Amino acid sequence: MIDVLYEDNHCLVVNKPAGILSQGDATGDLSVVDWAADDLKRRYAKPGAVYIGLVHRLDRPTSGVLLLARTSKAAARLAAQFADGSVEKRYWAIIEGGFDTDSGELIDGLRKDAARNVVDVVPAGTAGSLEARLEFRVLGRIGARTWLEVRPITGRSHQIRAQLAARGRPIVGDRKYGAKSSMRAVDGGARIALHARELTFEHPTRRVPITIVAPTPDDWPDDCRET
Repeated sequence: MIDVLYEDNHCLVVNKPAGILSQGDATGDLSVVDWAADDLKRRYAKPGAVYIGLVHRLDRPTSGVLLLARTSKAAARLAAQFADGSVEKRYWAIIEGGFDTDSGELIDGLRKDAARNVVDVVPAGTAGSLEARLEFRVLGRIGARTWLEVRPITGRSHQIRAQLAARGRPIVGDRKYGAKSSMRAVDGGARIALHARELTFEHPTRRVPITIVAPTPDDWPDDCRET
């Protein structure tokens, strides 16, 4: 089930479940874009094709706030906000291990290995690398795990997963990046303990800030939920 968090004539914001693609790929599996187009067509009895613009993505095993555009004009304006870094994103993550401090900033060079579909942390200035920055804050410590709020300053592919894993603190369930643990989504598929908790963007036509918060899904650990 995909829950709609916000909707108007220009924007559609959903709480993406873990295990579902943001956009269709070669697998042919269900994507949020396909679901949204079908849902709008059904609910509003729209004839013909329904436009859905994807302006950012969440990794398949990640849940949370996903913003879609309902017009091409909105898509262009929203995509520009992501490109210039004016969209504010906050994630919740549960990691194996923890940090000695309650907050901090991580700065790395990242380089994507397309053949393996992973991102490697490399020394700054390495050919083909991009700078990645994020801030974190500890929300709780649960045994050998730590619950974090993470705010990416840059928007690199797999950034949070790679930067945490490079410090020996992979996200729970993220076997691709070295986690020893496993985690299952509601539908039984693999998921990781990474949830896009909050997104703030400027509305593409009204030019006012919109903040959307996504409740944690049922497969999220009970001791790391909103209070």
